[in-house]
Formats: sequence, C-alpha cells, structure tokens
Amino acid sequence: MGIRCCKDGHVCQILIEDVDETTLLHEKQKKKEKKKPEPPPPVEKPKPPPKVVTNNELQAIKIQAWWRGTLVRRTLLHAALRACIIQYWWKQKLAELLEKKRRAMLQYYAREKWAVVRLQSWVRMWRVRLRYCRLLHAVRIIQVYWRWHNCHTRGFFRGSYELTARQLGLELEIFLGSHICRITDCIPFPIKN
Repeated sequence: MGIRCCKDGHVCQILIEDVDETTLLHEKQKKKEKKKPEPPPPVEKPKPPPKVVTNNELQAIKIQAWWRGTLVRRTLLHAALRACIIQYWWKQKLAELLEKKRRAMLQYYAREKWAVVRLQSWVRMWRVRLRYCRLLHAVRIIQVYWRWHNCHTRGFFRGSYELTARQLGLELEIFLGSHICRITDCIPFPIKN
C-alpha cells in the first residue's frame, strides 16, 4: 500500500507493507533450504599511484572551471530572457483575449438592452394608441349625438336667391329656436368689356 502527498510542490511518498506472520515463516524456511554457497570475494585491483598536481595545472583547472561557469550562466541567462519574452507575449495575448471577450459581452448586453427597450416602447405605444382610439371613438359618438340634438332643437335655415345678369340677390332666414334672423344681400358681378 502506498500514499502520495503533494504540498507546495514537494512530493512525499509513504509505503506501508502488510505482511502476515505465516508468510514470514514460509519465507524463512525457504531461505534455509536454499542456501547457496557464497561466491569468492572479488579480487582487488591494485590502485594507481596518486597523481601529483602542479601549480600550473591548478591554475588551468581554475580557469577552465571559471569559463565553464561563465558559459553555463550565459546559457541560463539566455534561457531566462527567452522565457520572460514568451511569458510577456502570452500575458499580452491573454489580455487581448480578455478585452475581446469583455467587448463582446458589452455588445451583447447593449443589444439585449436595446431590444428590451424597443419592445417596451412598442407595447407602451400600442396601449396609448388603443386608449386614444377609444377616446376618439367616444368623442365622435358624443359629437354625432350633440349635432343631431342641436339641429333638431336649435333651428334650421331657409333661403332663396335671384340671379340676374348683373347681380345675385340672397334672402336667408335662420330659425334658432325662438329667434329668427333674416339676411338679405345683393352681390354685384364684375362687368367685363
């Protein structure tokens, strides 16, 4: 059985073995039965004599170590700069994508809001128009009844006219309930030569 834990980038692995006592006894018995003769010890090779290093060789080794370190540091610096450039580019692309998504959401929201406002205005217009048409119809009905009532109760008019070559003679009588109004007028025609 094994357990793996990961915390802050560190991995910890714990292995637990569960073995029965009977299994251990069987293994001990098998080991006793299968004892093999031990191989002869390996023959030791003679060691070469220690090498004597001179002062010039030590200085050459130091220069080589410095140069190798410089090359490794230069390679690591180039790798770090390239990684920074890639990270900067990727962050810039992510910012552009985020801005594009934000603009798309704003446009979608504006279109949705505009559609809602348009529908609301249409519904309000329809309701006001319906109310106006009802009022207009009621006004017309009232006007028709009022005019009919005025014509029958208020009065009427009679008239006659006389037409000659030079003038038009009118005689009108208007009856307004208990009042009578008479109009007599002569309208001369212009004479053409």
